Amino acid sequence: MNFSLFHRPGTLVFLDDDPDYLEMLALVLPRHWHVKLFTRPNECINYLQQEPPFWEADAWNQQQLIEQWRGGRPLIPQILDYWSKYTERYALARVCVVDYSMPSMNGLEALSELVEWPGSRVLLTGQADEQIAVGAFNRGLIDQFVPKQSADIAGRLIAAVEHLLATPNARHAQTWRATLRPDQNALLRIPSISRDLAAFAARQWVEHMAIGDPFGVLGLDASGHASWLQLENRAGLLALAELAELEGVPPASLEEIRQGRSLANLELRQALAPKSPIELVGAFTLGPDQELVGALFNIPGSLGPDPANGFSNWLARQETRRVSM
Repeated sequence: MNFSLFHRPGTLVFLDDDPDYLEMLALVLPRHWHVKLFTRPNECINYLQQEPPFWEADAWNQQQLIEQWRGGRPLIPQILDYWSKYTERYALARVCVVDYSMPSMNGLEALSELVEWPGSRVLLTGQADEQIAVGAFNRGLIDQFVPKQSADIAGRLIAAVEHLLATPNARHAQTWRATLRPDQNALLRIPSISRDLAAFAARQWVEHMAIGDPFGVLGLDASGHASWLQLENRAGLLALAELAELEGVPPASLEEIRQGRSLANLELRQALAPKSPIELVGAFTLGPDQELVGALFNIPGSLGPDPANGFSNWLARQETRRVSM
C-alpha cells in the first residue's frame, strides 16, 4: 500500500449491453461508490468525452493554489476553501469498466474513443476474450481486466477498482510534491512510513492532500469534517519545542514535545486562527525506526468546509444507480 500525496473519491462508470447484468452489479457494488451505468456504448463514450475540460479546470485550480502559496498565501486555508467551493470534483469519473463482448462495438473499440479521458480502464472478458485482454493490458490500453467467469466476479471487480482508486494520480502527485522539501519527500517515500500513512488515511478520510509548508496531511472525512495530521521528524521536535516555549507553553509540556509524545498545533494555529488557544495532542510514530512523529488535530467547523458539501451529502444528492437504456 503506497501513500498518495493527493487522493479523493470520484465517479465510476460501467458499460455493458446486458441491463440485467448491470442491475446485478448495482446490487453488489459498495454503497459509498458513485456509479453511472450505461448499456449503450455511444452514450457512455459521449459522457466521458465531455469530461477532459473539467479535469483540466480542476488541475488548473489546484495549480493556482500552489502559485498563490509561492506568493506567500498559506496553503491550509486555501485547500479548505477549495474543498468548500468545488464540490463537483466528486463527479469526475475515476474508473471506467467496460464489457468486451458487445454487438455494436467491443469494449476495446469503445475505450479507444476515449483518448483524452484521463481515468483508469478495466475490461470485463469472457473466457474466449482473455488473450485479447492480456494483449491489451501489455500494450497499456487497459489498466486491469477481470474474467466474467470468475467464481467471485463481484469481489474480483471490486478489488480491481479499489486498487485503481488507491493508485496515485501522477499529475496531481506532481502538483503537490512541489510543496515538499527534498527531505520531506524522502521521508514519505520510505516504504514503512508510506504504508503507515496510507493505512491511517484510509481509516480517517475519503480525501486528503499532503503538503510541506507546514509538513503534514490535510484530510476530509465522508461527513465533510476536516482534520490536520501534523508530521515532525526528530530534529523538528526540538524546533517545535523552542517555538512552544516562546508561546508560553509550560515546561512539562515542552518535554512532552521534545520526546515526541505530544505535538503542538502552532503552525496550524498560525495558518487558521493565530489568536486561538494552543492545543497539545498525543503523538504516535510512523515507520519501524520511528523516523516520523504525527498527531491529529481536528479543525473547527467554523474554519473548515461546510459539512453539507461533504462527500456523503453530495452522494445522497446524486442519482447513484442509473442504467441508461
